[in-house]
Amino acid sequence: MGRMDFAPVWDQLAHSLAELPRSGLLMAAVAAMLVGLLGSLLIRWVPSLGRLLRLASTVCLMGVLVLVVLQLSRMDPRFGFALPEFGLPQQVVEGGETRVQLARDGHFWLQGQLNGYPANFLVDTGATLTAVSAETAEAAGLEPRSSGLPVRMQTANGTVSAQLTSIDDLSFGNVTARGLDAIIAPGLGPTNVIGMNLLSRLASWRVEGDTMILVPHHPQPALNSPS
Repeated sequence: MGRMDFAPVWDQLAHSLAELPRSGLLMAAVAAMLVGLLGSLLIRWVPSLGRLLRLASTVCLMGVLVLVVLQLSRMDPRFGFALPEFGLPQQVVEGGETRVQLARDGHFWLQGQLNGYPANFLVDTGATLTAVSAETAEAAGLEPRSSGLPVRMQTANGTVSAQLTSIDDLSFGNVTARGLDAIIAPGLGPTNVIGMNLLSRLASWRVEGDTMILVPHHPQPALNSPS
């Protein structure tokens, strides 16, 4: 499978504008800007009200900015300051060492359980985020985040719209990931992808010959999931 990554910034901006009604954060930002504009118009006639509206607008925009930065930081575990108390689950990957054999198609595939639903995942080190097909997301009961940012992703089949979601439980081999950020990506067909946001949270991962070795932090007793 080809590389999956974020679409160019102008595509992201255009897509974000088109997706405004579906994003709580973007709607809040637009509302705050309108309140600030109203405050600027009123400040000549009702100074106290105008200043109050402008202050409310600034505070709201700062809050939206903080939430956006927190969400974006979760896509790169090197930041590590997206805290669970802000309404997003902590992302944890734990378990025991898991070995995955190279498939005949030249890729590493994992047989996993997504919220208890069986699903196959392609390990793609070129993918920024773990991605789940629309079909798998529906079967596993994944819901898009109402406050999530709209995302455009580059895939081998072109640019597609995607929505952020949270995976309660993803297990494969002896590894379990909880609270993991992922995207629901139409156009993937039956394919689901393990991205770097999961791999980077492992203690280590490497390829030896035709075997990929995944080693989580904080080893736990082996699970009974198929490898």
